[in-house]
Amino acid sequence: MNDINDETRDQLEQDMGEAAIDAAAEGADDGDMAVVDALIAERDQWKDRALRAVADTENTKRRAETQANDARAYAIQRFAKDLLSVADTLERGLQSAPKVLEGVEADSPVAAMVTGLELTQKSLLSAFESNGLTRVAPEPGEAFDPHLHQAVMEQPSDSVPGGTVIQTLQPGYALFGRTVRAAMVAVAAKGSGPAAGGAYSEANTTGGNFDAKA
Repeated sequence: MNDINDETRDQLEQDMGEAAIDAAAEGADDGDMAVVDALIAERDQWKDRALRAVADTENTKRRAETQANDARAYAIQRFAKDLLSVADTLERGLQSAPKVLEGVEADSPVAAMVTGLELTQKSLLSAFESNGLTRVAPEPGEAFDPHLHQAVMEQPSDSVPGGTVIQTLQPGYALFGRTVRAAMVAVAAKGSGPAAGGAYSEANTTGGNFDAKA
């Protein structure tokens, strides 16, 4: 209430001052008009300065908030990058699990170890997401996004259109919409797609164009 009263009082004083100047302007003779004009000009000048000061204060506040958020995100990002190698190791281990489990009983220690790895990966990814770190692993046919994906291979495909993802070779991660690590993907070459399947039936589809920087 005090803030409202102060704002109301300031506004009333400003309105009264403007009204007094306007009244003086109406009742002044030609000899006093120069003084009144000078007062009006000074009033407008101070009013403009006040508005500029308020705008500068708001801009400074917004910049400070943005810088604080960026600093927090940068600190989390460094920590997140250190944990990505752990997530990669878990994923590679789980990718080899089907071969390890061939001929192994479901209640064996090996099967229990694989189950433990799966639960560990699930918990780790859940912790990532709760802190704003999301996994980026585009599905086949998903549009290639240069902001989130890194094309390390390009090859013809008869299953997905050209310019879309064929396979995710390594998942990426994004922190609050900012790319921490781009997902490494294989991209379908121009002209790919079901309609172009015959054109590539006898083509060499074993290789692609590798990004030497990857």
